[in-house]
Amino acid sequence: MLTHRLSRFVVLLTALATVPAAVLWSQVPASSQSDEVVRAIGLPLQPLPAESASAGVTKFTFLAYGDTRGRRDGVELQYEHSLIVNSMLVTIQRLENTDYPVRFVVQSGDAVVNGRSATQWNRSFIGLIDRLTMEAGVPYFLAPGNHDLTASTDLANPGRLTGLRNFLDATANLIPPDGNLRRLDGYPTYAFGYGNTFLLAIDSNIADDETQFAWVKWQLEDLDRTRYRNIIAFFHHPPFSSGPHGGATLEPTAEAMRTRYQPLFRRHQVRMTIGGHEHLYEHWVERYTDASGERRRMDHLVTGGGGAPLYTYRGEPDLRDYRTAGAGERIAVEHLVKPGPEPGDNPYHYVVLQVDGEDIQLDVVGVDWGAGFAPYRTAHQVLKDGGGQ
Repeated sequence: MLTHRLSRFVVLLTALATVPAAVLWSQVPASSQSDEVVRAIGLPLQPLPAESASAGVTKFTFLAYGDTRGRRDGVELQYEHSLIVNSMLVTIQRLENTDYPVRFVVQSGDAVVNGRSATQWNRSFIGLIDRLTMEAGVPYFLAPGNHDLTASTDLANPGRLTGLRNFLDATANLIPPDGNLRRLDGYPTYAFGYGNTFLLAIDSNIADDETQFAWVKWQLEDLDRTRYRNIIAFFHHPPFSSGPHGGATLEPTAEAMRTRYQPLFRRHQVRMTIGGHEHLYEHWVERYTDASGERRRMDHLVTGGGGAPLYTYRGEPDLRDYRTAGAGERIAVEHLVKPGPEPGDNPYHYVVLQVDGEDIQLDVVGVDWGAGFAPYRTAHQVLKDGGGQ
């Protein structure tokens, strides 16, 4: 059955792909800066079990954040990011012997300033993540940002190819390998399932890429929904945001995620997206009517406070065309949490997400001067209409 599924999808990809990934992959240089090779992040001491082995799990916690690139990448460890990691280690230890242990961390991209530089990965980023995988023992899943792979949409772009090589070298011990059912060969696009939750890591730099879109669509269409009650997609460019990359500005990548992937996500009742790109925290709620007439909710978290220079609120995006296109689904978009207009309103942070069956709740943890950050008037939110605090 599995062989049949893979064969069917290989035929589909062959028909769609204009540039074979294997050909591109063979052209990737080791580094654009030197002969230095990116060191693989250490294997987690407690890796996720085989997908089938965790089918009965319905209670756990995971951590989410993004945009860890620092001011002195390539010179020393990312200082602001280290504050996040220190706090995460405390959270992981605190929850270790509870009903909701932290089982993994997801990061929505922009690990370093220049992903083409092996030195930046090795000197500033890898060592911090080793603390999470080897000291705390938890798996770490990274999606690529524009600083990691460049913003080029050309799969054969030399800068993108170098960034891709470095990204895949860094995550070699962490993400499914080529040839795995949950990996798109030659791409940094993959998925994994744990318990009742399925997660997709998407390269939003190439949101218009037909091969990637077809693979994501296939993963969703082929998914066992009796098991996977929660579907979460994480990627760098959020569909909605109000920082310097959003508001009145609609970047092509965000537009593609909004117009191409959001209809697909609604069709398959994706529960949540996690993005970054904006170095702040905000929360959007999209409500829509599904094919059966049931009113549903999709939460969109923007959590880009992992260490990059902080951003501020710049204004609301124009969603009139988006609402018009989704009029048949009665789309309504609520900006539940807006970032502040001053840098001091938007601290470095990460998000603690607790899964309990189909119920998900979160806490936003500010670090350093942002300790006590309360974006919902508290730091806590239940992701359920009528759930309150």
